[in-house]
Amino acid sequence: MYNPQLETFLRVADAGSFNKAAEESYITPTAVIKQINLLEETLGVKLFDRSHRGLQLTKAGRSMYQDAKYIIQYCRDSVTRAKNAMQEDENIIRIGSAGALSERLKVRDIVAGIGSNTTSSYAEQYHMPGTLAPTADYTLLSTAVDCAKARKIEMHVGNLLCSDAFYNEGGMEETVSWAKMGTLAVEMESTALYLEAARAGKRALTIVTISDHLITGEATTAEERQNTFTQMMEIALDTAVRMEEV
Repeated sequence: MYNPQLETFLRVADAGSFNKAAEESYITPTAVIKQINLLEETLGVKLFDRSHRGLQLTKAGRSMYQDAKYIIQYCRDSVTRAKNAMQEDENIIRIGSAGALSERLKVRDIVAGIGSNTTSSYAEQYHMPGTLAPTADYTLLSTAVDCAKARKIEMHVGNLLCSDAFYNEGGMEETVSWAKMGTLAVEMESTALYLEAARAGKRALTIVTISDHLITGEATTAEERQNTFTQMMEIALDTAVRMEEV
């Protein structure tokens, strides 16, 4: 779910050498240098000072080092949670928060992700001869819609954007541009969940509550997120109970 260049960046930073990082990665030093150059070009910042004495992280590089470790660990934990859930159950419903991209949404609205657009290369591991489309299970989704209606809760249904980028060279405009294709909100886990569920033959669905709006700037407080994001939980629990009867 993350850019593999980040992992190469961490290896180079820890080793202090392109050659040592290449040995650890089982690739050539040239390939390592190419990945670092591409990462610096993408981010628009210089990550290393190169000299005859070796490599030293720049100020931007030191900042990126801490964030990269967090991003990679977060993505690994996300995949682990998805895989563990699928080993235990036939039906996996993830609930969480998301940032709104659509102008018709407001904070505390609920969204069910029918599909998951992504900026990551996560699907490449499956080596498919085309582009995989991560989607929710229809039975789970339709059951959740029925449960929301039964509780008289409005729940929006549409595509999510799954992004693992805390920093984006294209800025906020690049993320918001996904709204032009009907994408409702952005979060960080739905792609891995839907793809792993498909691979394991399980049902999966993501339900999120809007915590902030990337266009209007509206946002909830930590206390509000803790105390008011309950309706999506009710929908998820009702759905799980009904699915036990299927």
